[in-house]
Amino acid sequence: MILDDFKIVSDTIKNIVVFIQQSVLIKPDFDEYLKTIGIRSAGGDDYNTACLNYIFERRLFNKSIIKIYTEEMKKLPKDELETCEAIMNSIYSVFEIKKILKTGFTLYCVTNEKTYDVTSLVKMTAFRGLGVGQYVVARIAKYRGDACLLGIFGILPSYKREDALKFSVAKLVENPEIAYVDNPEKLKELEEDTENLYQKFIKLFSKDEIITTSDKADDLIGMFNEYAELGSTESKPEDFIAEPGEIGYFQINSLSSSYSDFIESSLNGFGASEQVYDVGVIFDRETGLYAVPFWSTFNKIYEIDDYKEIPNYRDCVTTFFQNDKIPANIIKRAAAAHKNFMERTNEILGTEFTLETILQTYKSHYLNNKVFSPTTVLYRSSAFSNTIGMIEEESGNPEKTENSGQVAVKVGRNDPCPCGSGKKFKHCCGKNL
Repeated sequence: MILDDFKIVSDTIKNIVVFIQQSVLIKPDFDEYLKTIGIRSAGGDDYNTACLNYIFERRLFNKSIIKIYTEEMKKLPKDELETCEAIMNSIYSVFEIKKILKTGFTLYCVTNEKTYDVTSLVKMTAFRGLGVGQYVVARIAKYRGDACLLGIFGILPSYKREDALKFSVAKLVENPEIAYVDNPEKLKELEEDTENLYQKFIKLFSKDEIITTSDKADDLIGMFNEYAELGSTESKPEDFIAEPGEIGYFQINSLSSSYSDFIESSLNGFGASEQVYDVGVIFDRETGLYAVPFWSTFNKIYEIDDYKEIPNYRDCVTTFFQNDKIPANIIKRAAAAHKNFMERTNEILGTEFTLETILQTYKSHYLNNKVFSPTTVLYRSSAFSNTIGMIEEESGNPEKTENSGQVAVKVGRNDPCPCGSGKKFKHCCGKNL
């Protein structure tokens, strides 16, 4: 039974489910999605969960499924359009259950560090067994000033706090905006941090962009993080800056394993790849620190006349535009550096774009929203700092972390990373500190 106050929310979700099942535009992709995850027939909890995940997570033609729904279903009622907007801005995260309410929960969002009283769309009897201190992977939406629970997709007991934090960090890397969505205080903190770190980057390197190679990029970023934290570093920038050898683009297996794009995967460590390639370490003053594989190759395509001699030049250009995680500011940076940018881009892609139209086509989300880099967000994430601190008392002088009862110790840069990746701390989570 759906509570009357949020019946419009439930009805809208049901309408979108029908849409993805019937739309000529969407149905082929939805059917392929079901096949990929092993769902063979409609009905049942797995199918319903798959529908929700598809609606909320899938993007086609650089648009969310809900956005496509509002465009295709012309003349939707005002209430439903308002509801679609609320659903599009919903928060998918790990939440800690703080209280059990008569019609919902008090939930602490681990990623944006804010507490919500949420009303369930269904009767609370559906959540028998959930208790205070447990963690849930859930999605909530703000509708007309109130928060409602759209669904719970996973449950972790209280003693699995470390797993809950690790999952939260993974979601932050995948979608940095969830660190500050619906939290203006956190957004202000990130803006101040970004400007502060930008000034430190300029002071250390005398410019906001460094070109190096993949075998040196991890240590270069680690050196900056050490400088940002301590105000000094024993290393010299020139020790970690190298001119790329042969310029060219290629697929990198180590950057394609666990995430869908090479920038986020690169957080696992550039040095993990046996292949050496160029990396741009860029500090964008608005959105923070990026490490961009093949940045020098991408720029070289616009710098030389015989660009067609660069291996896989077209794949390189296509990737920079079509990869959702390459922000608009990175593209704008390249465009500002090369007068022939759009002329050559159109020549390679066989298009007739202007800079404005190509950004609207491929990077509209970045134009319409403030999106910080994953690294910048992790600087301010309690989930990330707590994950690093939660290790067994094996070395150093342990200290209890506030409110957690967990043991936190000082991790050496050459120690194994506490996240369990198997890499050295400086090549994994430590390079973001």
